[in-house]
Amino acid sequence: MARKSLVSVVADALLDRIVRGEFEADAALPTAAELSEEYEVSRMTLREALATLQSQNVVRVVAGRGAYVTPVSQWTDMAPVLRMSSNGAADEASVHLVEVRRMIETGAAALAATRCTEADLALLEGHLEEMRRGNQNADLDLFVSADIAFHDVILRATGNVFVGLLFDPIARVMRDKRRETSAVPEIQVHAIAEHEGVLAAIRSGDGERARLAMDSHMVQTLNDLRQFVLDSAR
Repeated sequence: MARKSLVSVVADALLDRIVRGEFEADAALPTAAELSEEYEVSRMTLREALATLQSQNVVRVVAGRGAYVTPVSQWTDMAPVLRMSSNGAADEASVHLVEVRRMIETGAAALAATRCTEADLALLEGHLEEMRRGNQNADLDLFVSADIAFHDVILRATGNVFVGLLFDPIARVMRDKRRETSAVPEIQVHAIAEHEGVLAAIRSGDGERARLAMDSHMVQTLNDLRQFVLDSAR
């Protein structure tokens, strides 16, 4: 195996252990000698793997003392943050994702209200009806897929290609989270009501009304995440 590939393998393995909580924030990693022996790699390969994580601010290397895990709030690369959030190991990262989603989707709703077509509105209504049916029939898969599709229509209806590009990495993680939160019956009820408000606002053609309706939905999503998922897991 090429050394560059081996560096990535070791860096990913260490990141996985950090994500799983084996090494908590500010904890010291095992020594370079221990890690080199464990992964059966040279000290140079190990140093380069740590340098990769340091460049993402996942770890900090202190000369003469070793490597330490940096708090997630200080990580500076999207990929490890998304991996941490996908793992469900960081409450703070989950909240931050919803906050970013709120920033993007409120603006998207405002644009969609002024640019959407009758076909877009029909799709939104159809997905909302599927959410209702999924809720009534206790069909979680249908509910989640319809919820995701509803928001995807809004992003496309903006007519702005950059919206989807910016949102896509977050959307992939939120798709994984959506099933976890939507399994709670109360959250489904809240989501249906909020989606009804968003659809009505977009149909009105009033961008500000649509922005406020989506903002209400995002606030409710954040409140539900905290009340029914994060707090109950403690």
